[in-house]
Amino acid sequence: MRKDKITAERLTAFSDAVFAVIVTIMVLELKAPDEAAFSALWPLWPTAVSYAVSYLFIAIIWVNHHYLMRFVGAPTLGLIGINFVHLFMVSLLPFATSWIARTRLASPPVVFYAGLFVCIDIAYNVFEHQVLARADTAHVSALMRRMARRRSLIVLASFTAAMLVAFVAPRIAFGLICAALILHLRPEAASRSS
Repeated sequence: MRKDKITAERLTAFSDAVFAVIVTIMVLELKAPDEAAFSALWPLWPTAVSYAVSYLFIAIIWVNHHYLMRFVGAPTLGLIGINFVHLFMVSLLPFATSWIARTRLASPPVVFYAGLFVCIDIAYNVFEHQVLARADTAHVSALMRRMARRRSLIVLASFTAAMLVAFVAPRIAFGLICAALILHLRPEAASRSS
């Protein structure tokens, strides 16, 4: 049993390290203006907004990932594999964030950004399903599983809608992405209702 726990802890530690590297890479894209005036900050608003949303998204992903890892016993090869897929998708966020910032929320970059959120969420949903399916019923009730599934499907639908809306209204799509993130702010909410 101790060996299983160490394996789950190692998976958590590796994932935490990847999240830290992703945030570090993303912050390197923030460039200070050459002028020594507050007015020089105004043209940077797309970078600041896209960075803030991406940072919030990574923080939410990390909190939800950390919350789920409490229920992992001995990680299976499938769980480790989907964790790597999930982390790979998240690792593309700095690129997508930079692209939407540099193009000032133009349609193709926002479509790509929303599409990336769809891919990240699909990988997370598979990860979440595998963790909760194997979790002890004393810790994860049937109601919690249903609530987590429902929330995951709503968020996935929201990201998909944002991707489609981004073709014609990228700023509205960006707002939809932000709204969808709110649903994942409290991972323990479903377990409290059980």
